[in-house]
Amino acid sequence: MNPIHQQILDFAEALPGLSEADKATFLKLVKEADRALTISEFKLDRTEKVKRTTAILLEETIEELEQKRAAIEQTNAALSKSLEDLKATQAQLIQSEKLASLGELTAGIAHEIQNPLNFVNNFSELSVDLAKELKEELEKDPVDKALVQELTADLTSNQQKINHHGKRAADIVSGMLQHARASTGTKEPTDLNALADEYLRLAYHGLRAKDPTFNAKMETDFDPAVGMVEVIPQDIGRVFLNIINNAFYATQQRKQQGENGYEPTVSVSSRLVPPLWKQGAGQVVFIIKDNGTGISDDVKAKIFQPFFTTKPTGQGTGLGLSISYDIVTKGHSGSMTVESEEGKGTEFIIVLPA
Repeated sequence: MNPIHQQILDFAEALPGLSEADKATFLKLVKEADRALTISEFKLDRTEKVKRTTAILLEETIEELEQKRAAIEQTNAALSKSLEDLKATQAQLIQSEKLASLGELTAGIAHEIQNPLNFVNNFSELSVDLAKELKEELEKDPVDKALVQELTADLTSNQQKINHHGKRAADIVSGMLQHARASTGTKEPTDLNALADEYLRLAYHGLRAKDPTFNAKMETDFDPAVGMVEVIPQDIGRVFLNIINNAFYATQQRKQQGENGYEPTVSVSSRLVPPLWKQGAGQVVFIIKDNGTGISDDVKAKIFQPFFTTKPTGQGTGLGLSISYDIVTKGHSGSMTVESEEGKGTEFIIVLPA
């Protein structure tokens, strides 16, 4: 019992004139008060212990949170660095893809540029002979005017042909430089039919330069109504080149299977689709089709994903079609889809605003 309560109880016991009943009641009250006080002290003591335990736990929790915060900051720093490294790697891979396509173009361009240069050389040699013959005729007396006029006409014709084929060679070089140059992102009126036809031939001769035994039939069906379309020519040229290269690659793979009567064929066609309503410019549709190995449904579902490729290691980065898809859909607000039947061929459909 609490000492004070005990003193009160002893005082009541010694108090004269207090009846036994009153003493019993008083004793009962003192004991109840003592019990209540004991309970209160117990609760207070327990509360203090809980407070001390809570304080310790809180301190430990704060310390743990600080450690976790530091760990999160370190993780964020590592993730930021990883992201920067990933962006740098992606930029390098995109550049590698561009350089790879440029390398494939080089062989085709070398073949294409050889033709006009041969014409220039041949007509130049003929012109030298004609000039000598003209000089000899002019030194004669009398001069055969009819022969002089004939030689002069031949010289003029030769010079015109030299000029024509020289310009053709210059256009090929200009196209190569334009492909190598970084895209300005500026759209300009472009003859898409001519662009597709140019890259069809360059891609074919590029593959022929790597494998002289390969031959393929090239078909074109261009709609003249397509005309000039506002596009970024370097980017759309890269799209054509990537898809056409893949088409020739697919036909080459099927040819190597030794199938009797198989003729590799790649076709490029275009058409102008008028708008549904009278207003608007409609759409331009390009279809690049091959009769190669075809694509399975499983591959079709992933074909536009970055880094996905079915080619052997070292023959593809898996970025060509991914970049092409982004150029068409994001850069030109168009669409690109693929239809294919395994073992029969593939068809890529590119739709651009007219």
